[in-house]
Amino acid sequence: MDHGDTLFWLSVLIQRRYAQICAELDLTPTQATLLCAIRNEPKRMTYLATSLGMTKNALSQLVDRTERRDLVNRVSSEQDRRVVMLGVTPAGKVLAEAVFAETATRLPDIAVGLSADDQRALARVAALVVDAAGLPPST
Repeated sequence: MDHGDTLFWLSVLIQRRYAQICAELDLTPTQATLLCAIRNEPKRMTYLATSLGMTKNALSQLVDRTERRDLVNRVSSEQDRRVVMLGVTPAGKVLAEAVFAETATRLPDIAVGLSADDQRALARVAALVVDAAGLPPST
């Protein structure tokens, strides 16, 4: 298997585990990612569209669906009332924290068959890849 194939299958493993966690919490993976992105503070809608790799229209539709579940709310920025910010509701915060905790706990299980040294190496390389990609992007 070449490098591209390996990364493809690693992506499948990660996405499958994440989807499983999200389904157990009655969320789509995209809803869960949105909640986790704003769990600590409201973010600008334009920032979210860029950082989540979505069009503004797709993000608005996602927000509409998630808002109907009372998990997020739109608020005006205190600095500029024209700017729309997205924050979590108390129910959204609870779910976001659950997704984050479950993911942090259960996602490393994909490497359970590796030696302790290989698990540390994977964690180190994953951190380097995320850092090099500039994730999470700065506000």
